[in-house]
Amino acid sequence: MTASTLLLYISLFLGSQALLGLAFTLLRKRSEAVAGMLDDKEQQPRRQLSAWSGVRTFRVARRAYEDAAQTQCSFYLEPVDAQALPAFKPGQFLTFSLLLPAQPGAAARTMTRCYSLSDSPAPNHYRITIKRVGAPAAPSGIPDGVASNFFHDHVHAGNTLQIRAPSGHFHLDTDGLAPVVLIAGGIGITPMMSMLRWCAQHQPQRAVHLYYGVRNSAEQAYKALLEDMAGRMPQLRLHVVYSKPLLDDKEGIDYQHLGHADLPLLKQTLPPGVHQFYVCGPTAMLEALVPGLSQWGVASSDIHFEAFGPARVRLSEAATAEEAVYAQGEPLDIQFTRSGRTLQWHGKHANLLDFAEAHGIAVESGCRSGSCGSCLTRVASGTVVYDHAPDFDLLPGQCLLCVGKPRSPLAIEA
Repeated sequence: MTASTLLLYISLFLGSQALLGLAFTLLRKRSEAVAGMLDDKEQQPRRQLSAWSGVRTFRVARRAYEDAAQTQCSFYLEPVDAQALPAFKPGQFLTFSLLLPAQPGAAARTMTRCYSLSDSPAPNHYRITIKRVGAPAAPSGIPDGVASNFFHDHVHAGNTLQIRAPSGHFHLDTDGLAPVVLIAGGIGITPMMSMLRWCAQHQPQRAVHLYYGVRNSAEQAYKALLEDMAGRMPQLRLHVVYSKPLLDDKEGIDYQHLGHADLPLLKQTLPPGVHQFYVCGPTAMLEALVPGLSQWGVASSDIHFEAFGPARVRLSEAATAEEAVYAQGEPLDIQFTRSGRTLQWHGKHANLLDFAEAHGIAVESGCRSGSCGSCLTRVASGTVVYDHAPDFDLLPGQCLLCVGKPRSPLAIEA
């Protein structure tokens, strides 16, 4: 074999090896691309999961107290079907259908309650935090404390619960970067924790001012967690406010302010500029603070609030249409078609549910704050109005008795 022939064979061999190498490289890249597309297809449904209809069964994975007094307990909930959970908007709540055990002289019954999600969205679990509520000092007709005590006393790891999908109109605006002011009273901290933790994960550059009012360190939830977050988040300004500090509580260490999370404190400590305000707390707090913010000049679109229970909260605007009707002193006929009764509304009751119960008309109810939909009622004729839009989404021809009032004579199926 001549030298030239040998060189030709060597060149052909090396060329074939190069072509094979190129072919393998292209094949590998194509395989990686296909694998990436498959991964995207596997992940895409998780990002686009929609809320389920009806109830879904969850198992309590664990529970943990969040305060020194052990009155506020977090429950970690995992779906029994092990399917990924849809994301929720920070600040929204879960609706529970609870089967309460029978009591002496009474049968077991079902109760509907709503509890705010207290963590940022996760694909495999939800978290709620519930404060044990004692019986009211005076009879109110509202079963205060029944559901919260049921959770604290009877709901443990391994138990299952029937839950509706996250919902609610009180939630963080996640599209903007305007500074956020979170104002919480007591257990109103729960939706704020969801908003705060979401900001920490997704918008760490966003300025957040948290005002949290409680009596003292024994009742403060998430104390260590909040202090840790304040140390790690340069944009977080933590304002813990104690109204009745314990002897060992030290101002500047355990809390920043003495008094209440109110408008004067905001005026003293908030930097100038446009902020988005989110307020959650007891009725008295909201009824003072929300109109105060409006009077201070905060735009209505920048004020968001949620009450623990029934609250008559209105921004400082002109009298609403239903108030004008009341001012005329003209009673309105309210026809309860199912009960076969027609009664006169004089504007003395806070809502149609109170009005019905005061006249012995039984109506199913749950949250009594326009969230759970238990008192949903069909309107045959007339108009029902609300101080502010309920969290429960209504269809035309429906109303919520627990937060609704008549604007005209009504005929409702109750």
